Amino acid sequence: MTDFPSLSLETPAEHPFAQFVRILGKGKRGARNLTREEAREAMGMVLDEKVEDTQLGAFLMLLRHKEESAEEMAGFTEALRERLVVPALTVDLDWPTYAGKKRHLPWYLLAAKCLGQNGVRIFMHGGGAHTAGRLYTEQLLGLLQIPLCRDWQQVGSALDNGGLAFMPLVDWAPQMQRMIDLRNTLGLRSPIHSLARILNPLGARCGLQSIFHPGYQAVHRDASGLLGDTAIVIKGDGGEIEINPDADSHLYGTTGGTSWDEEWPRLSEQRHVKPESLDPEHLKAVWRGDVEDSYPQLALIATMALALRGLGLAREEVFERARQYWDARDRSI
Repeated sequence: MTDFPSLSLETPAEHPFAQFVRILGKGKRGARNLTREEAREAMGMVLDEKVEDTQLGAFLMLLRHKEESAEEMAGFTEALRERLVVPALTVDLDWPTYAGKKRHLPWYLLAAKCLGQNGVRIFMHGGGAHTAGRLYTEQLLGLLQIPLCRDWQQVGSALDNGGLAFMPLVDWAPQMQRMIDLRNTLGLRSPIHSLARILNPLGARCGLQSIFHPGYQAVHRDASGLLGDTAIVIKGDGGEIEINPDADSHLYGTTGGTSWDEEWPRLSEQRHVKPESLDPEHLKAVWRGDVEDSYPQLALIATMALALRGLGLAREEVFERARQYWDARDRSI
């Protein structure tokens, strides 16, 4: 006798998270953005692991397809901040580093190291190497003697002793890291890559953000503004917080809920030739002063100036201050 599957005679209850997938995916006419409150509730369910994997994948890709709004990003951020358990540490700059570099070396690391030597307290965080062919911060920490911190006590000690600390996302927001790691399963980056840049988990005086894709910079600035944060968003080289001296830079700022914009002209009249390969040892050579190289010096000075601008220094003085810091650096490494 053949055993047939039983018939479903009662309508199953809808999963509580299904409403959020429906809001985003209900066709061209029926779909809409999540409100800030809906976004906070939805991300809260994700972080509390009350969502099926199929729902999570659909949710992330629907957001990716339509492009996330400032209200959604603000709501997602609030959900995560509500669940974070972090110490009260004094931090000047939140410095997310999630993109990796492929055209130029990560000169922003020397900029951050130099700022740290001069009393600027920087919390740097990243999500690991997720795309082939790129150099990531995590791969260069030992080479450049930047502290890798695996808990908040180590972060506090590094900030007190050198002004710069790096902590992997997986150690303070493992659910976020899991979603970032879905990039190679889903085939596309998700809004979590954007969210990680806005979080500013320690409440730094200023959050620096780099968004490479056009149009997203203003969304990030507006999300930080809704949260009441001070932030500067740029289109950094390769998606990292690094000024490209061969291109004009637009600064999207927000302070006290008020948006502001600033144009920084390119620093070089002629474009530099892209290096044939990326040799990390060249970072050390530039730091030590063993070589003279126009592109990195312009890039790192301008990146330091950007950071100082975020801390409230006037545009007229940030480049001079950055040069002073660079000239006075401890060159041992």
